[in-house]
Amino acid sequence: MHSRPPLISHAVFNTMSGTNATLERFAWLGDGMAAAIWKRETVEELTSYVQPGHHTLSCYLGGGYRTERAGVPGRYGAPQQLCSMPDWHESQWVVRGHVHMLHVYFMPEHFTRRAVAELDREPRELTLADRTYFENPRIVQLCEALVRQPWDGTGQLLRANEITHEALSELLRSQAIVRRDLRLRGGLAPLVRRRLADYIEQHLAQPITLGELAQLACMSEFHLARMFRVSFGMPPSGWVAQRRIERARALLKAGKLPLQQIAAACGYADLSHFSHRFSKAVGVPPGRYRQAVA
Repeated sequence: MHSRPPLISHAVFNTMSGTNATLERFAWLGDGMAAAIWKRETVEELTSYVQPGHHTLSCYLGGGYRTERAGVPGRYGAPQQLCSMPDWHESQWVVRGHVHMLHVYFMPEHFTRRAVAELDREPRELTLADRTYFENPRIVQLCEALVRQPWDGTGQLLRANEITHEALSELLRSQAIVRRDLRLRGGLAPLVRRRLADYIEQHLAQPITLGELAQLACMSEFHLARMFRVSFGMPPSGWVAQRRIERARALLKAGKLPLQQIAAACGYADLSHFSHRFSKAVGVPPGRYRQAVA
């Protein structure tokens, strides 16, 4: 896709669009993620980002040897150099010469909700670090795979989505930091949050009720529902539904289990219910998803 998409709200994208940069490709990747490939050629130009409201992962694909961030003297871009720009950051960049880069845009909630499942941390605790020109071979490898992957058609976008999810998981593990001046109020104690998360993972194949979770947390259903939303970033029903979809995605990618068995393993009443829920969440039926990501 070469033209600017309508109604895009990503501030970094809009800033780049206002420069002399050329947009080579753009796509919505699903799950609130988007990707853009930019090419820029300039003698010298100043570009500023002010609290964009979303996170950006930047990977240099070519050039950038004379591009630097104001306030970070003596450090210049280069192919395979990475930058992480959180929603709250402010920066000015002196761009010189040729730059070719990939941008991945994603919302803070998308980043921090992974913290519970992947890092056993509460979403409120973490944010993306503001890092200029760092190295991570695995993230670079995934970014290059995303660039090679076509972004046209449902199957190709699904593969691009999977690659991006993996890149953001690696970014979470390597570039997540504790929020400054953090004062957590409300929410579940870490031990209770962990107990609930483990219970849900172990019982995804079975019905999970709010009453069961409340009993496990030793609190009323009303209190548990409120505290759960604070500590998990969504209500219990939403978290359970999300984890079932994630398990289904993993099982579909991992092997050749019949769809009926995958439906049962993820707690869906029957194959029709599984197909409906999966299609609504992912955009395609389970069988087509397995073909696309094989």
